[in-house]
Amino acid sequence: MVTLASYLYFPGNAEKAFDFYKSVFGGETMGMQRYKEVFPGDKRLVKNDENKVQHIALRIGKDDMLMASDWVESFMGKMVRGNDYVISVFPDSKEEAQNIFQALSTGGVVEMPMDDHPWGGYDGVCKDKFGVRWTVYWYEPEKK
Repeated sequence: MVTLASYLYFPGNAEKAFDFYKSVFGGETMGMQRYKEVFPGDKRLVKNDENKVQHIALRIGKDDMLMASDWVESFMGKMVRGNDYVISVFPDSKEEAQNIFQALSTGGVVEMPMDDHPWGGYDGVCKDKFGVRWTVYWYEPEKK
């Protein structure tokens, strides 16, 4: 079964925003990481961006999740209205992830091709032919 989640980008205040969302919705904050932890020594990461949030998630209720990152221009380019969100898709298999990504990106733009990551993730980002941004993400079951 495929699940969906909203993924938001903030200009440097993701942690404060998620403190607020947690006060509104309750729930459990899961796995906050900072850019300096995920990309240690990366030359693109400027000093002012090291402590920005690279990823944070808030589980709300049984099946819903809100996720976010702080926007880092040296990694992502300029932040403008319209590229400050993405809909996340979590398929059950790597093959399903590839198929969904291929379908969503047909007639659109691949921003980051599907690729494996050292932590066990397999993901990619695209903008569909209607201008909606998607990330398709699959984790190896033993690394979830």
